[in-house]
Amino acid sequence: MGTLYLIRHGQASFGAADYDVLSEVGHAQSRALGGWFAAQGIRPDRVAHGGLKRQRDTLVGVLEGVADAPAPEVLPGLSEFDFKALLEARFARGGAPEHMHDDRRSHFRTLRDTVLMWQRDEVENPPEPWADFAARVEAARAHLMRDGAETVFAVSSGGAISQMIAATLGAPGQAQIELQLQTRNCAVARFVFSPRRHFLNGFNETPFLASPGDPLLTYS
Repeated sequence: MGTLYLIRHGQASFGAADYDVLSEVGHAQSRALGGWFAAQGIRPDRVAHGGLKRQRDTLVGVLEGVADAPAPEVLPGLSEFDFKALLEARFARGGAPEHMHDDRRSHFRTLRDTVLMWQRDEVENPPEPWADFAARVEAARAHLMRDGAETVFAVSSGGAISQMIAATLGAPGQAQIELQLQTRNCAVARFVFSPRRHFLNGFNETPFLASPGDPLLTYS
């Protein structure tokens, strides 16, 4: 069976004008994960990332420690949903919490409730319908797990990764956002797959961390 290592991007720039930029910690996380893969002798024969800068740059860091990696494929289906636009759509008529985009506690509490509304089609004019988001994530999963590769590295984001896990497990929509909110930066979700079936084999793994208090342990 093949193995898909689905990697969340490293720490980005929460609260900055452009979130889609890895922080220095994010770059260090990606290089540390790549070093762990190299130490284990794990080398991909297929690699991919979503269409966002933080996903691309995370893969670049991971592959620094991997010799002779294949050229990466860009899969828009691995891109994160536009959480800022989704929040703004929910509060288009007002009522947004103060500091919704720059205070972590306010942001993630509001995001959780908003995603659940989005799943129930209760957000007017979202940046994309929930059904479309779920369908593109599933299409990306099937593409990554197609015949011809035994070891796949792919970099995505918490929302898309959590949706892939929830769909694989047949879990309800609420599980998707609960998984998303606990996913660490540069964490690995492992799937094993054959031409007919696939299974979740690991979640939120950060084997590159030296200890529970490692400064490379971040969530946002």
